[in-house]
Amino acid sequence: MSDTQKIENPAAHKPADGHEVDFNSYLRRCLYIFIAILCAITMMVWISFLPTASYSWSFKVTFILAVAACNAFVVAGFLMHLISEKKMVYMILATTVFFVIALFWLTLYCMQDFPSGTTFK
Repeated sequence: MSDTQKIENPAAHKPADGHEVDFNSYLRRCLYIFIAILCAITMMVWISFLPTASYSWSFKVTFILAVAACNAFVVAGFLMHLISEKKMVYMILATTVFFVIALFWLTLYCMQDFPSGTTFK
């Protein structure tokens, strides 16, 4: 078969889900996400350099963790495309978050619970 007689399949240029992909808008969105991540990292470093006389250590750690949580949401939601996923993925993520928080709480709750007869150096 010659090149002029080839029949081109119009569906070959579409992704599996049938939606057209606009590369320029996707690239622009990735650039905005990259800028947001850089701003979050800059904000975490700026918070860590706040003067200790005015801001307590626990205040700084709390705000750094809050910014890091927002940064993790942006990365997981947009770069990993979890915002557009189905309900099952959200249920698995919610279960994971629940168990991670439960493990953190259990660790903090049992920090002073030593067996009798032991000493802490």
